[in-house]
Amino acid sequence: MVKAIRIHEFGGPEVMKWEDLNIGEPKDGEIKVKNKAIGINFLDVYMRKGLVPGLSPPLPFTPGMEAAGVVTAIGPGVNTCKIGDIVAYAGYPVSAYAEEQILPADRAVQVPPSIDPIVAASVLFKGLTAEVLVRRCFKVEPGHTVIVHAAAGGLGSLLCQWANALGATVIGTVSNKTKAVQAKENGCHHVIVYKEENFVDRVMEITSGEGVEVVYDGIGKETFEGSAACLKFRGFLISLGGPSGSADPLSFKLVAQKSLYFTIPSVMLYTEKREDLLAASEEVFSNVEKGVLRVRVNHKYPLSQAGQAHFDLENRKTTGSIVLIPDA
Repeated sequence: MVKAIRIHEFGGPEVMKWEDLNIGEPKDGEIKVKNKAIGINFLDVYMRKGLVPGLSPPLPFTPGMEAAGVVTAIGPGVNTCKIGDIVAYAGYPVSAYAEEQILPADRAVQVPPSIDPIVAASVLFKGLTAEVLVRRCFKVEPGHTVIVHAAAGGLGSLLCQWANALGATVIGTVSNKTKAVQAKENGCHHVIVYKEENFVDRVMEITSGEGVEVVYDGIGKETFEGSAACLKFRGFLISLGGPSGSADPLSFKLVAQKSLYFTIPSVMLYTEKREDLLAASEEVFSNVEKGVLRVRVNHKYPLSQAGQAHFDLENRKTTGSIVLIPDA
């Protein structure tokens, strides 16, 4: 038996229970991993609330989609790792908030010796997402101007750094002045506190009325309409979630007038093939090793206190990445 967070009903952070769980032994193509650190992502909050029925496992379930740890057992047919290896995973299966877990071997990637497992657990899911956003969903190039909402958050921090390194002018928005300092450190050339000034007007001032090529919107209802207004003709509006609430549908007139592109990318689909997962994860880890991506693990919670971590995340009390550390 291992300790794990279990969800028996959808709701607030209080539905997350600290329980004993029998995870069994790895079967064909599976490995058992003793987690050293577990990453928290906002998608975990949506699953806890029951807002993504197509993605969440049936109740009861153990939440979490990102972790790093040591391989303690392997099932038949596994040749991608061995006992003692440090590996990480991001995406499926949803089962990370546990001391140990069973994983499909083909979803685990080797963590380079130079990278701490805590860093790996905090960066892989968000790093893979950032890779999809700046390299494949929209290919950021020198001369582009991009907007990153929630520029001091875990994903926003990586997006700002990566887009800056690719030669783009980065405009970051944040909710307060404390986070503005963090966003500036993340590589933003311009930072807007969107609760204090109209970010659309400020973006148009910065860009001399031209607008931007792409907006990465991880806020939702509060910023969505303004995000579309900031785009150039044929601009890309990329939705990353909605902690402020679900955005209203895009105006057909606005989309048509500007010939806008809109997408909600899924990192799981972009990395469904193992070769794509390996290529993307290697680029993420390489950028961490080279210092292109500076990972700020600003908050660590005991695994048993995952509910408090969710509460703080939802109430925007956090910056950078959040990890859970197994109590033992």
